[in-house]
Amino acid sequence: MAVRPQPLGLPLDFSTRTKGRRGKPPRHFADIAGADLVAEFAEIGLPKYRASQVAKHYYERFNADPSTMTDLPQGVRDDVKAAFFPDLLRPVRALKADGGTTVKTLWNLFDDAKVESVLMRYPKRTTLCISSQAGCGMACPFCATGQMGLTRNLSAAEIIDQVRNAERSLAAGEIPGGPTRLSNIVFMGMGEPLANYKAIMATVRALTTEGPWGMGMSARNVTVSTVGLVPAMRKLADEGIPVTLALSLHAPDDDLRSELVPINTRWSVGEALDAARHYFDVTGRRVSIEYAMIKDMNDHAWRADLLAKKLNARGRAWVHVNPIPLNPTPGSIWTAPDLDVEREFVRRLRAQGIPTTIRDTRGSDIDGACGQLAAAKEEQSA
Repeated sequence: MAVRPQPLGLPLDFSTRTKGRRGKPPRHFADIAGADLVAEFAEIGLPKYRASQVAKHYYERFNADPSTMTDLPQGVRDDVKAAFFPDLLRPVRALKADGGTTVKTLWNLFDDAKVESVLMRYPKRTTLCISSQAGCGMACPFCATGQMGLTRNLSAAEIIDQVRNAERSLAAGEIPGGPTRLSNIVFMGMGEPLANYKAIMATVRALTTEGPWGMGMSARNVTVSTVGLVPAMRKLADEGIPVTLALSLHAPDDDLRSELVPINTRWSVGEALDAARHYFDVTGRRVSIEYAMIKDMNDHAWRADLLAKKLNARGRAWVHVNPIPLNPTPGSIWTAPDLDVEREFVRRLRAQGIPTTIRDTRGSDIDGACGQLAAAKEEQSA
């Protein structure tokens, strides 16, 4: 059974289903760019090198507790804490799978909004999936987060601190396999990243700026996903930061995609793919097409053929498709297709020259679909 979308009259921030905004997050060290930090440290009577010292603790040593920053004078630490380090994230629950190498954490924010992040360690890489909003306004019916509605955007610091917490855990050797660093960040947690554009770009800059003012990651190892907010996709192309763009397409035809991804009633499949191709043209970065495979809904062989046709019509070697067997949510009518159907879908894409890789679905035994932990906690609190 498909869900028929209603026409969307979206405001400029692209939010659709909003449950009501909560308070504004407290301003944090990670919300402030390096040059401004120097000025703000001067305002509380501290020389500029103190700002650099604290930045090194936060971005390179993953420490957000000024009381343990021993290179700061004892009398300064309380001032730094009060001015720049309000509490942002409090862990509520952590679930582990895959021998402890997959950890899903539910975080409580300052206003009791809840978000999730998922840390996944593989043999040759370690990936963190982070949230950019509490809830989501895109209303995709197969998505647990989409059914929650949007509570609010996260601040840049609330997003960055998800990364810092993961890096601290990895550096401390808390994940099996010994101490390591994150190799990949994916904005594929709760929320539509490009609907929180300003905070997303501040986060990307913090991740990719060299220390001590950032974490020094390669932009190529940062993936920003979107359901197809076309103006924001085009704006992202012009930022000059070659992150990987992932378009959550889920259907190659407008009729079905408008049911699965209601924003499609505003920007069509063709418009979304044109914006994705534009991103490749500007950045030279191959675009990922994310395709959640749903049994008897979008997994038909003819849809694989149609997807290949539309991608090839826009050129060769500019895109990579990631079919993702749907991680179902409790009580949902949506589920993953049979294995032979998945294989035929992939075979058809590859036969027409489309690079295709089935996405690994970790965490199915720990409420792996994004939003499940937060939704369950909200229900308990209601």
